[in-house]
Amino acid sequence: VARSGENVEGTEHEWHRAPDGGATFATMDGGWIYVSNSELPVVGGVGALRFDASGAIVDAYSTLTRTQINCAGGPTPWGSWLSCEELEAGQVYETDPWGEHDPQLRAALGTFKHEAVTVDPTEWKLYLSEDASGGGFYRYTPAGMTEYGFPDLDEGLLEIAELAPGGEVTWHEVPDPLRTGPTSTRNQVPESTAFDGGEGIWYHAGTVYLSTKGDNRIWAYDVASSTMTVLYDDDDHTPVPLSGVDNLTVSCCGDVLVAEDGGAMQIVAILPSGEPRPLLQIVGQDDSEITGPAFDPSGTRLYFSSQRGGSGGLTYEVTGPFHEEV
Repeated sequence: VARSGENVEGTEHEWHRAPDGGATFATMDGGWIYVSNSELPVVGGVGALRFDASGAIVDAYSTLTRTQINCAGGPTPWGSWLSCEELEAGQVYETDPWGEHDPQLRAALGTFKHEAVTVDPTEWKLYLSEDASGGGFYRYTPAGMTEYGFPDLDEGLLEIAELAPGGEVTWHEVPDPLRTGPTSTRNQVPESTAFDGGEGIWYHAGTVYLSTKGDNRIWAYDVASSTMTVLYDDDDHTPVPLSGVDNLTVSCCGDVLVAEDGGAMQIVAILPSGEPRPLLQIVGQDDSEITGPAFDPSGTRLYFSSQRGGSGGLTYEVTGPFHEEV
């Protein structure tokens, strides 16, 4: 549906290079919007593809420009896209998928190598991952709600997780979330647990799923019990069917879809039982990575990108069905 460096068909908008994290948003006319980050330094940002109810592209545009290394992020229940910068001074920007409102810096979500963010729509807390070898697993609790009834992303408490051997999670306040001092955010709490390359993160039905690329694991944090388990570990599978775990999303049925950074260039569905099942594969682009998996509102179209495919990035649509009716 889009090639980096070329105008999106039927529009005058040039699709960005290095497409990364993405999500979809339903529109009032029965269509939807797919947003995609650009993981480039200095000239990063967010691009958007708008589809009508038939699935045809009717517009393309930018919603954020001139930010840096916009890796992943996360959609919010109130219809915005949180775009994350993956560098030590990285920030989170709240953007409007429709392109009608200016993006807003959400500094209260911390200064660190942001990878992705997800929102718990029950407790109204945000969970964030960090792409560093000793990265943190973070939680943001808003100080209050906005006039529209959504979490205040300008003032709140940022915490970092400590994971005990038995799986219990203790949350510790980050003393300097804006990193005004010399100590990196992930190193400010000695008790915190280092996660090896935090990548995709997604909330679904009371569970926050987190991928860590350094050890090829998918974690499952149970919000109600504050406990964490490993849903997938490549040490448990021979040969390894999933390598370079990266961006992820969760289907309506609870399947965790994990995109590979390298590996076999697959998107693999991890069933609730923990069984991995390859869903699709890109061939001939072994030097790339799969990014930005997201279903359209009907769950019948899956969008994703090959970040370095073609002339600097290719964004795809694959049509289902993907789910068995129960």
